[in-house]
Order: sequence, then structure tokens, then C-alpha cells
Amino acid sequence: MVASPETPTAPPGALIVYAPLVRADVPGLCARLLVLLSSDRADPFPCDVSALTRPDLAAIEALARLQLTARGLHRRIRLHGASGELCDLLTLTGLDTIVPTGPGPAATLGRGVQCRRETEQREQVRDVEERVEADDLPL
Repeated sequence: MVASPETPTAPPGALIVYAPLVRADVPGLCARLLVLLSSDRADPFPCDVSALTRPDLAAIEALARLQLTARGLHRRIRLHGASGELCDLLTLTGLDTIVPTGPGPAATLGRGVQCRRETEQREQVRDVEERVEADDLPL
């Protein structure tokens, strides 16, 4: 199973998500979340994802299912310790507002996917005239 009630780095009573995370882990995680939600009234409920350093779409799907499970009880989860890669993947999939992140490395990062390239510098073309050929069809 990929969940444990507590670790020293997690908020007290948090659901801990360990890596690697696969689709088969999701039902167990959701069941563990239901047990934790029944004994703790924290809202949003903390979910420590600091172990997900190389997140993939299976992890994103699992986190979305956890949020749906919590919402079924009129509760929410908040991710703690999310890496920048996880935050970027949540943003890219549009789930960053559905599964919010809390304190941790991602809290200091900007929201949204950042472009890490520089634009290409081109020399501006001057005095260009466009000619139309008689046999060119209009678009």
C-alpha cells in the first residue's frame, strides 16, 4: 500500500502518498483517505506528496480521485510538499485549481507553466514589397 498515517515531514494525521504510484494504488489510497477523514475534521485535509518527485499522469489521476473522494464527503484535500514538476503537471492538465497545493517547495514557485526558452532574435526585414502574380488564386 502507498499510504501511511504519518511521517515526520508530513502535517500531523496527513495522508502520505509514496512513489511510485500506479493506478492499482488508487482504490487503497481512497479507502485510507476515507478512514482518515472519518477521524479528523481538518478541512482541507492535508495530503503529503513530497515523495512524488517524478510525477506522471497516473499520479495526477490518483490525486484527482482523492479529491473526488473527499468531495463526496463535502470535504477537500490540499497537497503539501508538492514538487515544482507536480505543480507544473497539475497546471498543464488544468487540475491546479481542483487539487490545490499548500506549504512546501511548490508554494514558493510561481503558478502556471513557465516557458524556459528565450525568444529567437531576428533581423527586421526592411523595404520588402509583395508582388502578386497573375496566376495566383486568392485565398
